[in-house]
Amino acid sequence: MRVTICVITYQRPEGLKRLLEGLRKLEFKQLQPEIHVVVVDNDESGQAFRFCNQLSPDYPWRLTACVEPRRGISYARNRAIATAPSDSDFIACIDDDEVPEPDWLEQLLLTQIQHQADVVHGPVLPHFQPDAPTWAIRGRFFENRRYPTGHLLEAAYTNNVLMRAELVKDQKNVFQERFALTGGEDSYFFRCLHQSGKKLVWADEAIVYEWIPSSRTTIQWILQRGYRSCLSYSIWEKEAKPSARVRLLSSAKALLQMIYGLMTIPLGLIQKRLAIASLLRIFRGAGRLAGLLGLTYQEYKTIHKV
Repeated sequence: MRVTICVITYQRPEGLKRLLEGLRKLEFKQLQPEIHVVVVDNDESGQAFRFCNQLSPDYPWRLTACVEPRRGISYARNRAIATAPSDSDFIACIDDDEVPEPDWLEQLLLTQIQHQADVVHGPVLPHFQPDAPTWAIRGRFFENRRYPTGHLLEAAYTNNVLMRAELVKDQKNVFQERFALTGGEDSYFFRCLHQSGKKLVWADEAIVYEWIPSSRTTIQWILQRGYRSCLSYSIWEKEAKPSARVRLLSSAKALLQMIYGLMTIPLGLIQKRLAIASLLRIFRGAGRLAGLLGLTYQEYKTIHKV
């Protein structure tokens, strides 16, 4: 069994070091896969590329690095997929601001085997900085819904995912380049896989931790992320289900979401996190409408380092 772990990075040297150290500590008790780590440096200066080449001789897994000079996560992800060996059985993806549990990859693989899944997705838990505001932690704005292992999914994301390599073999543009700076390229791809009949499942034991920088524990960032994520979903829905009925229903849901947000704003007098939750509903509804109108938001023009 051959597994290629794909990582893309851009000007996050400390994050990349943490991630590669975490991958170094991967443990396998039931399986013995061959591991190949591919790192794509999306910074043309090549700092991460040189670091990986220095690390490679003493690394426990095969480590390959390359530079993708075209700025954008779609370009970098596609380069990582293209660099993966052609005999890979599976491709896993994890981000450069994350650290996996030692059994992360084995849990993904065991879930894939048990459920014969095409794609396996796992939880990403936040790791906050010491100065993170209490409202940001208690508001659970950085936590996504978790499911029992084996739960069927309609979407997945490249921050913690394993997929059959055959799904992307010989494809030049797995992740659409139009999402290079906007984000949403991964959810669009995996939603399309689900729509085509592929099986996506959840692996609740395959845990990774995301380092949350202080620049993200702000009201502005949380609202902008909510806006962009719903905008991305709306773009997919509009293109995957191009009917007037679906568009009308989606518009109605967006408006109701915004109205509900407005109605719950007074709860903010009780607790700050409740006020932010209300604003987030409004921004998510607005993002959904923006996607229907064909608007875009380039979230990844700014890099948040930790």
